[in-house]
Amino acid sequence: MTKSKSSQSAASRQSSHTTAPKSKTSQQPGGLSRRAQCWLFGSMLVGACLSLLASLVLSIEAVHLAANPHAQLSCSLNAVVNCATVSLHPSAAFFGFPNSFLGLIAEPVVITVAIAGLAGVRFPRAFMFAAQLGYTLGFIFAYVLLFISMFIIQALCPWCLVVTITTTFVFFAMTRYNIVYNNLYLPVGLHTRLARWVSKDYDTLLLWLIIVVMSAGIIFKYGEGLFA
Repeated sequence: MTKSKSSQSAASRQSSHTTAPKSKTSQQPGGLSRRAQCWLFGSMLVGACLSLLASLVLSIEAVHLAANPHAQLSCSLNAVVNCATVSLHPSAAFFGFPNSFLGLIAEPVVITVAIAGLAGVRFPRAFMFAAQLGYTLGFIFAYVLLFISMFIIQALCPWCLVVTITTTFVFFAMTRYNIVYNNLYLPVGLHTRLARWVSKDYDTLLLWLIIVVMSAGIIFKYGEGLFA
């Protein structure tokens, strides 16, 4: 009788030892909480939807300008804030077609990823790496166009600014996710440093620094001309 009790207690102790590690590994170390994932994918969804809307408006206006270069666009408010001036510049069709068409292609992909992420789907590492690469190129392209608009064309397009700002938010959200889950095929040392950097929210600080610098630069350069 005592042997059976002792064997049962030993078995219970053994089972408790074997089940304990499972409770620890169930919380993915170094990963994001469900709430943090919802915040990231939610911001990606909102940003991509706004960017898609802006791209749609710009595409419609590009068609109007192609039919009538002298057409008056709804977002042509003055000499500085003037979509037509920007849209008629060669840089507005960098690849031979309106740049806004790229948004019509890319943003639905981001929206799909964001919705799937909110539902708890984990995409393969290679897919997220490809998405990061593509969106990084889009992020760089958006700021190249902003530079051309500000310093060469000397005019601003409000819908283009919407695309630039939303692209920035989506880029940083996607980058944070991919760094946390090591989807970027980075060397171990570099990934460790970036993961530590992200864990301290330095990426969020950089995001808002970019937005503030961009906004301050526009206000400083154009001043009252924005509202003339």
